[in-house]
Amino acid sequence: KPSLLNVPVTRNIKRCVEATLDAEGVEALCEINILITDDCGIHGINKAARNIDRPTDVLSFPMFTFEPGVLPEDWSEFMDPGTNAVPLGDMVISLDRAIEQAAEYGHGIKREIGYLTVHSILHLLGYDHLDEGPQKAQMRAREEAIAAGIPGMSRN
Repeated sequence: KPSLLNVPVTRNIKRCVEATLDAEGVEALCEINILITDDCGIHGINKAARNIDRPTDVLSFPMFTFEPGVLPEDWSEFMDPGTNAVPLGDMVISLDRAIEQAAEYGHGIKREIGYLTVHSILHLLGYDHLDEGPQKAQMRAREEAIAAGIPGMSRN
């Protein structure tokens, strides 16, 4: 059974983060805190941060509020002077949930973790899916377009 110890995720996540930032036109150096955990870990974070008492696949905690697809021309006001990077926020992925969803959707763990990474980065950049209409459609369209450009991530 795949576990945190035997699923190589770091390179895949980095590739998906970079592809998403590139696709969205982010030219600033960015910092993103990423935690890969299990269902128990993400459940605790979900309960503490959102008062939702169940595990989920991915959580995103943006540092700033951006409008989807509209990013600053000048990132300097967002930069951390200690690192010269923009701290976009935090991402938490449940490996347990990624494994389950990969099986459910009929693709590999690598693709599922990549998709969750793209999804989370878009949240950090202002995208959301609170409604079942235009917001969700806009976010899904960006996820699919970005994933299609990453080797091994297309649905085909």
